[in-house]
Amino acid sequence: MSAAVRVRGATKTFPGRGRAAGVTALENIELRVEPGQFVSLIGPSGCGKSTLLRLVADLDRPSAGSIEVFGDPAAKARVKQAYGIAFQQAGLLPWRTVAANIRLPLELHRFPPARRHARVAELLALVGLEDFADRYPDQLSGGMQQRVAIARALAESPELLLMDEPFGALDEMTRERMQGELKRIAGETGAAVVFVTHSIPEAVFLSDKVVVMSPRPGRIVDELPITLGTGSAADDVRESEAFFRQVSAVRELLHGVPGAAPRGVDLR
Repeated sequence: MSAAVRVRGATKTFPGRGRAAGVTALENIELRVEPGQFVSLIGPSGCGKSTLLRLVADLDRPSAGSIEVFGDPAAKARVKQAYGIAFQQAGLLPWRTVAANIRLPLELHRFPPARRHARVAELLALVGLEDFADRYPDQLSGGMQQRVAIARALAESPELLLMDEPFGALDEMTRERMQGELKRIAGETGAAVVFVTHSIPEAVFLSDKVVVMSPRPGRIVDELPITLGTGSAADDVRESEAFFRQVSAVRELLHGVPGAAPRGVDLR
């Protein structure tokens, strides 16, 4: 089976203006995301996490190297709508209801009305917003708006979800609740997820694998498999010894502390 995402030798250099030198944002990135796998990208500000996500989404092109999504070049995957995408801002249309915002991609791709109606109902149930279908975005909390954005990204049942700090603007309690919701949704849909975050605990809580990136030019420092067990309540997971141990391992790599786990070590 093809990888959900396969990045080979990707480099991205932004040309300078006038006499200014160009800026290399990413250098020789090698990354593989398996179908159904949840992978977080973490690193210092400016390391190219969001740039890498944009390359996967074909919102920008690499200067060198190649990117495939389920075996297709990124440009072809974009045309095929092989992925859904969600950003830090929910980006909902204020004049459309919750249901109408979720329905928008289905309308654009001319799904039959009956299929649109059924799919919107499924998604409202998935994100727990059945009672808010007729509300408008300004009547929702920030966390609820993000749930609508996630539902919209899942409208066409993509096998890959790309997320760029979707919870960054939320308060801590709402953020933790949304992390639990996203983990549940990813498990129920079976979609692979590539998730950009600045939060180490968030990355560890959500992920099957955490990819640690260096300061610019962004390179992959290490990839850490995360094993926290299944079936435990979110609060129990966050208070477990395994959680703290793996948060510490990511922090050591991120800050370059000597003695960090070598590349590929399983920290179970």
